[in-house]
Amino acid sequence: MADLLFDIDGAIATLTFNRPLARNALSNDLKTRLRDALFHCEQDAAVRCVVLRGAGEHFMAGGDVKGMAGMLDQPAAELRAAFMNRIHDLNSIMYALRRLPKPVIASVAGAAAGAGVSMALACDLVIAAEDAFFTLAYCHIGTSPDGSVSFQLPRAVGIKKAMEIALLGDRFGAPAAQAMGMINFVVPRADLETATRALAARLAAGPTHVYGNTKRLLYRSLESEFEAQLQLEAELFADCAQRADFREGVEAFVEKRKAVFNGR
Repeated sequence: MADLLFDIDGAIATLTFNRPLARNALSNDLKTRLRDALFHCEQDAAVRCVVLRGAGEHFMAGGDVKGMAGMLDQPAAELRAAFMNRIHDLNSIMYALRRLPKPVIASVAGAAAGAGVSMALACDLVIAAEDAFFTLAYCHIGTSPDGSVSFQLPRAVGIKKAMEIALLGDRFGAPAAQAMGMINFVVPRADLETATRALAARLAAGPTHVYGNTKRLLYRSLESEFEAQLQLEAELFADCAQRADFREGVEAFVEKRKAVFNGR
């Protein structure tokens, strides 16, 4: 079977990492299919929310370390080039998640390790089962992190906590991850699918173009100067104001009813 399952139900696209026997470790096929699926979601106006999840018991247990073992006999220069190429493939996925003009939810059960942590943090919202666990385990295989986690993690938890997580590689549970700002919601394992669906449905019924602009604003704020950020706020507010969802939102407010957005 394909390493990624791609399903669209109404306005919600669900992308399921489908290597359960390998705890959904990243393969080249999984990366390629995930990149292509995210591009499809970006282009398809009918998709208004995207969910990433893992098949079986786990979200994602990082990179395919067994596959890496088969590369170690290469000369150093070739090994370096091979890993640069693999990581640039992963980077294209992280760019796509950031660029996607609609909300992306990570639904985490079981293990999120290594690149699984990177993948979860690259999503806009993270909901996890209460027995899920996280570990940035790169140090345990003798390498530094990738997958944008060195950008995402310090901004989520602060530099000192990020150093602790990265340098020690300890395992911690979903409640601890929520307390330090890595994830948004923790629910009982039995409720994870239902709670994820409810969150996705809520976002899919919202003003999708507005969400895209809001993503752009909040992520840009991590790098912008004050004046540039305020200018972008003005430009994107004005962009929203000329659209149907703004008209509907204002009219619904005046009429004291709930707005019904079409996402445009």
